[in-house]
Amino acid sequence: MTKLSSLQSRPIQASSLEMEGLESPNQRAVTQSVKGLLVACTILTLWLVSLLFLLSIDVSKTSVWIVGLAFVWQVFLYTGLFITAHDAMHGVVYPSNIKINHAIGTLAVWCYGLFSYQELLKKHWLHHKYPSTERDPDYHEGRSENFFIWYFQFMKHYWSWGRIIALVVLFHSIHYFLGIPDSNLALFWVVPSLLSSVQLFYFGTFLTHREPDEGYTNPHRAKSTNFPVIWSFLTCYHFGYHQEHHEYPNIPWWQLPQVYRLRNKSLL
Repeated sequence: MTKLSSLQSRPIQASSLEMEGLESPNQRAVTQSVKGLLVACTILTLWLVSLLFLLSIDVSKTSVWIVGLAFVWQVFLYTGLFITAHDAMHGVVYPSNIKINHAIGTLAVWCYGLFSYQELLKKHWLHHKYPSTERDPDYHEGRSENFFIWYFQFMKHYWSWGRIIALVVLFHSIHYFLGIPDSNLALFWVVPSLLSSVQLFYFGTFLTHREPDEGYTNPHRAKSTNFPVIWSFLTCYHFGYHQEHHEYPNIPWWQLPQVYRLRNKSLL
């Protein structure tokens, strides 16, 4: 078995103990779970603390540049919420206990936009089973070159009137009962969530699953954006390394750069 193939059976980011052969498979599983839980909790905590703080500031007395940076930061954190939920769908947030793993995923998508984790889980596995086909809920066959048509078709699969009404009621309830200004709610809660969906779609679906001129060249019907690691992280938490994700779906987002490097090295 090659080093790359063995990634499917174990985390590839080995600790020094594992490198020396002193860490058992059970210990590696515990290490993976601890790292996954720490990453997920960090993203969730950053999102919550940041949101609570930004909802409390006086936007009218804050520099436009600071407001702008805070807005972009919130978009980034919302994208992180969804990526955390996505990893939970693959069982890699906390593999030692699948109930805890799915509970974290449920919390992440609820914070993201009151989504049903079970519904997203079902549709996401259809995406992996039938990528870029008419049975893939993330794909818009025949329109893969038109970003806007594909995006709105994509969103139709995940939004519902019930969820929209619930969010509107929640927005006005927070404003009325807690006295949070509409401007703060819009700038740091509503709009960042919506823009992060555009970010996720563009870098994680549109660029990675649209059909190339020469046609699809692998069974996953996916490709990677090949961005440098820092830009890969900033644009979509390495979700642009998408062919690697489809080939090794049990690898968490923060290990995808290593998979990408190993895969490219094996192709040289």
